[in-house]
Amino acid sequence: MAHHMNSTQGSYFILGAYLDTGTTKYLFFLILMCLYSLIISANILLIVVICVNRSLHEPMYMFLCSLFVNELYGSTGLFPFLLIQILSDVHTVSAPLCFLQILCLYSYVGVEILSLTAMSYDRYLAICCPLQYNTQMTSTMVFVLIAVSWIYPILLVSVTVSLSSPLQLCGNIIYKVYCDNFAIVKLACSDTTVNNIYGLISTAFSIFVPLILICFTYMRILKVCFSGSKQTQQKAISTCTPHLASLINFSFSACFEVLQSRFNMNNLPNVLRILISLYWFICPPLFNPVLYGLKMSKIRDICKSLLYSKV
Repeated sequence: MAHHMNSTQGSYFILGAYLDTGTTKYLFFLILMCLYSLIISANILLIVVICVNRSLHEPMYMFLCSLFVNELYGSTGLFPFLLIQILSDVHTVSAPLCFLQILCLYSYVGVEILSLTAMSYDRYLAICCPLQYNTQMTSTMVFVLIAVSWIYPILLVSVTVSLSSPLQLCGNIIYKVYCDNFAIVKLACSDTTVNNIYGLISTAFSIFVPLILICFTYMRILKVCFSGSKQTQQKAISTCTPHLASLINFSFSACFEVLQSRFNMNNLPNVLRILISLYWFICPPLFNPVLYGLKMSKIRDICKSLLYSKV
């Protein structure tokens, strides 16, 4: 077996978390297919609504648009792959494809948190510094914030992948339903100190620093809310609720992911472990468009008028 491992090492990986479920795999396939269709249609609908309506060409909606594009990007990095794997009998994936998926999924997470950070900064300026809002949140500023929230995570993850791909591995089984960098590093026979240190630093800068910034802006926003007039409070609450909800949803997924990759979860049922690992890629892309579509009155009204004009 060891000889077999070494000869195949580095050319492909086996995803060990798939169960041979017989005919129920068709049910799983259908459920995931429906989820993916919902994610695609909801996010595309809102992107189109924001792009087509000039009244929505405001910074807040531009950030939302970037967020929805990211939901499409992340779910497309996962779902087609999952659907093929569910129906196939052999759960192998070539190394290049595996690292491509890692690049896609990890950068999706980075873009998601940075988009939420940009949105919280936008809300902070609008609520705490309304007089400077138009001079500070210019179209150039919006463009820069969106560009950084995309380029920065992709660069960070590219380094992660370039550090992991040359590692000498002593096995090729990843106990997940998709490719995971941490799982590959754990398979290495060679020294992984650099990978581990870089992993911690990049996680800190791509997830914890943005979360601290978001907490800071929300503390300032809440302070203004409680000291402001009834009208200020209502305006703040209506614009911040969906953002806070998507942030809490994202933080849950982050906690699940950290718990799962850093701690031994073998005593949990396999199906539950798989669901926890997929939460990150299914819930935010599914909930965010619904959340913003329902809570933001402008988007809601335009969607309504579109639907009724069709009917």
